[in-house]
Amino acid sequence: MWSALTVICLTCSGGFLQDSTTNPEFSERLNSIYRHSIPTITVDELAVLMKQGAVVLDAREQEEFDVSHIRRARHVGYIWFDMREVYDIPKTDTVVVYCAIGNRSERIGEKLLKAGYRHVFNLYGGIYEWVNQRNPVYNADDVQTTEVHVYDKNWSPWLTRGTPVH
Repeated sequence: MWSALTVICLTCSGGFLQDSTTNPEFSERLNSIYRHSIPTITVDELAVLMKQGAVVLDAREQEEFDVSHIRRARHVGYIWFDMREVYDIPKTDTVVVYCAIGNRSERIGEKLLKAGYRHVFNLYGGIYEWVNQRNPVYNADDVQTTEVHVYDKNWSPWLTRGTPVH
């Protein structure tokens, strides 16, 4: 039986997931801003890892998280991120970090790797792609919603499903 990490390694192509979004132009934009400093995973791979108990961290700000987030994701933020918030997570656990599009989460992933976490992944396309592929998100009251906070109006056109909240 293959582990989720093996599956991830088989589906990645040099860390660039050109065809993993619903819109190839979105992938081009993402690849132009990502540092490609941590491995990325697709929405489908995240769904598998979540079933296997991966820790999912939301690197957006509290206001964004409260509008909607992936169920059971743990809010860690970006601007005020503090490693003390994740010390209870074993460094051998699989950790997936996401934000709106994957840029901020990549930076948090870099910090986790530097701190000794071994299996850290960035969700390619972030919560935008999660929602674009028709996956559910939940608000602060744990009620399913269609709303997604778009932290930057320049990126909001890439949210093709859901209801943008500014």
